[in-house]
Amino acid sequence: MRIIFLGPPGVGKGTQSHKLVEFLNIPHISTGEMLREAIRNKTELGMKVATQMEGGRLAADEIVVQLVRQRLTQPDCRNGYLLDGFPRTLPQAASLDLGLAVDDEAVDAVLNLTVDQDELLSRLMARAQKEDRGDDNEETIRNRMKVYDDMTSPLIAYYEEQKVLYRIDGIGTIEEVFDRIKAVLEEVDRKKNA
Repeated sequence: MRIIFLGPPGVGKGTQSHKLVEFLNIPHISTGEMLREAIRNKTELGMKVATQMEGGRLAADEIVVQLVRQRLTQPDCRNGYLLDGFPRTLPQAASLDLGLAVDDEAVDAVLNLTVDQDELLSRLMARAQKEDRGDDNEETIRNRMKVYDDMTSPLIAYYEEQKVLYRIDGIGTIEEVFDRIKAVLEEVDRKKNA
């Protein structure tokens, strides 16, 4: 199953991602990790990324897309994967779709893990205290939440239009949330095999 996992910081996406890749036996593909590895290994793409990021800029869409597409051709991705941190923009989403279409494939599900803003703020404030992140005050956290919302709302609309977006309530125990995710994936699997 080809899955994209969306969710703001503090929603529990990391915890659920780890459970999901174990449950489905698929690779967890994090673009952040891929970019760091390409830079560390001094690949051609890694050198381009390093040059861009030295100036404090984000890696260009075409480079990120190229890295992801290369990764998705690896044998461990044949039975699916979980994309985390990608796509972040509409051009990245469109490029991913085009690349998958070449192989007559498509994203099976976009899981959007959600909690209300007050709960999210509470979780992030608690995490900032626990991890002693002095720079994570309420204003900074609210700003990060707004940036995330602004960035992902076009993606959510894009995948909603494709009828592959599934909103999952992130409130509850780890197991309760995971049970909701599994129920959604069972529904996706039924539709796919119908």
